[in-house]
Amino acid sequence: MTGEIVFDPLLPWPVIWALGAVALASVALALWRGMPGWALRFFAGFVLVAALTQPSFQEEDRAPLSDIVLLLEDQSASQRLGDRLETTSETADALEARLAARPNTEVRRITVPDGEGDSGTLLMTALSGALAEEPRGRVAGIFLLSDGRLHDLERAPSLPAPMHLLLTGHDTDWDRRLIVKNAPAFAILGEPVTLTLRIEDDGAAPQERETELRISIDGGEPDSYRVPLGQDIELPVTLPHGGLNVIQFTTPEGEAELTDRNNTALVQINGVRDRLRVLLVSGEPHAGSRTWRNLLKSDSSVDLVHFTILRPPEKQDGVPVTELSLIAFPTRELFLEKIEDFDLIIFDRYKRRGILPAIYLENVRNYVENGGAVLVAAGPDFASADSIYRSPLSEILPAEPTARVIDRGYRPTVTDLGQRHPVTAGLTAEDSWGRWMRQVEVQPNDSAEVLMTGAEDKPLLVLDRIGEGRVALIASDQAWLWSRGFEGGGPQLDLLRRLAHWMMKEPELEEEALWAEATGQRMRIIRRTLEEGVGAVTVTRPDGTEDSVSLKEVSPGRFEAEYDGPEIGLYRLKEGDQESVIGLGPAAPREFEQTIADGGALEPVVASLRGGEARIEEGLPTIRAVGAGRPAAGRGWLGITPREAFETMDVTRIPLLPPWLTLLLAAGFIVGAWLREGRR
Repeated sequence: MTGEIVFDPLLPWPVIWALGAVALASVALALWRGMPGWALRFFAGFVLVAALTQPSFQEEDRAPLSDIVLLLEDQSASQRLGDRLETTSETADALEARLAARPNTEVRRITVPDGEGDSGTLLMTALSGALAEEPRGRVAGIFLLSDGRLHDLERAPSLPAPMHLLLTGHDTDWDRRLIVKNAPAFAILGEPVTLTLRIEDDGAAPQERETELRISIDGGEPDSYRVPLGQDIELPVTLPHGGLNVIQFTTPEGEAELTDRNNTALVQINGVRDRLRVLLVSGEPHAGSRTWRNLLKSDSSVDLVHFTILRPPEKQDGVPVTELSLIAFPTRELFLEKIEDFDLIIFDRYKRRGILPAIYLENVRNYVENGGAVLVAAGPDFASADSIYRSPLSEILPAEPTARVIDRGYRPTVTDLGQRHPVTAGLTAEDSWGRWMRQVEVQPNDSAEVLMTGAEDKPLLVLDRIGEGRVALIASDQAWLWSRGFEGGGPQLDLLRRLAHWMMKEPELEEEALWAEATGQRMRIIRRTLEEGVGAVTVTRPDGTEDSVSLKEVSPGRFEAEYDGPEIGLYRLKEGDQESVIGLGPAAPREFEQTIADGGALEPVVASLRGGEARIEEGLPTIRAVGAGRPAAGRGWLGITPREAFETMDVTRIPLLPPWLTLLLAAGFIVGAWLREGRR
């Protein structure tokens, strides 16, 4: 029980003070005039003015509230190194028991796990949440059991009580870490890209000047090098293929090293072509020539060389050859000396006229067998006696002409195989496509793939692989009708662009492919095939264990599944003869960027209310009570500030000047003054 005098004035305080001043002035006047009742006048005025303030004696029935101590236990990934987690748990139990044994003290024990994704240790976020749930006026102390490695220091709250850090780890801990300082997301095929690495030792590390560095690409056999420690290492890397290239850097684990989780780094770089060089050979001017030219020139990454025969040799008009052009077209240079520089050669309605000798066309055949690509857009010339098929190119073309030309309207149709093939998959709205008006009848080879048919269900788009190269045949010269919007047009741009990129072996257009797309620790496994079904994908984790994942068909020829990787690292995928690799998680997880226990980052927060830091391996400090603003840490002890908080259960008020007493006292003093002064 506690009591105090409180006031509840009837008038504003300035008015009461003014009335008090008037009363004092009247008393002073009476004293100056020598009136004997001036003292009684003073007491009468005092009672009246005091009555206006309504003084009361207030008595409270208070129930004391306990002090609250927050105990945050860091259980993030870096705390699982060595014996830190076990030490933290044992220390938390002992400290909780010691605090709970103090009179009028409660302990709130809070576990801080890993943050979502790669957000790291969020100690200050957890502390802010804990303080928001407790009355700040009751918090007497805060204890953090951690290695001091946190990633949200900017969210540190204002502290209502001293905070102390009990540091895990040992003075003898050391760690070697591999840092990727510079790694581009894209690189040009055939050109070296420079990666910057650094290998550093932290803590009580052995005195070594160099270590081994192993480098592997796409999970292949690693190459080993000796590199210096503590220095930036610049590595020129040339990507072996287009698409995603996964490069793994590893340095072996040292003796008694704290962890090898940061000894490996994954870098994923997409290989892209710098410029695609295309040679377009037009046999004669026609409406479709501009379609091919516009398509290829619309892509800024394509370098186009267009060879057009404007005046065939059989034309006899008497014009001197020297007046036909300013310079002779370098056919020998293009078809013999520099043919390997081209990624794609397109023959658009070309027929044999003696301009390109057989040796040139034979060189084109060799170019395809060695990995090149040839696309033939056939017109009526393909069915004639001068057909390009009647040349050394017949050994690589995917279909043979029958000498028949079909001149009537038809709508191109995607075959069942074409619905699965990446070149034509998704192009199945044939009913809305415009018609083509001509087609050359061809007979496909046994190894060829027919993706589209036309008039009389005859092959229209035929693909084939020859040696290391690829060839394609469009048995019509009418694709330009779609680009002109004839009868609604069609997907001419998508079709021809996909076809050109398939021939140039872009990874995203391979018929048989297995790859994965990563989002955090989850991957979407994608298998594309021309077959009706696929088997389960075998996923090999970084630790060597295997999981079998069944795929579901989501569209013709495309099968998918989602898989959550349990750990960060390189995963290998295999289904049949298809293999792939992918890295899950960041190249360098934040939790393992720095692993040596250190309280330097938390020092400003701890020092704000004169808290302290102690290493657990040196023993658990004693707990003392200290006053607010006083030092809260010393040698072998840490302090908490008792808050003496309470809860008011009941309030009783007794008026000191009730109306009847005010009237009685004031009237008595006034009458007394009157009688005293009336006797003079």
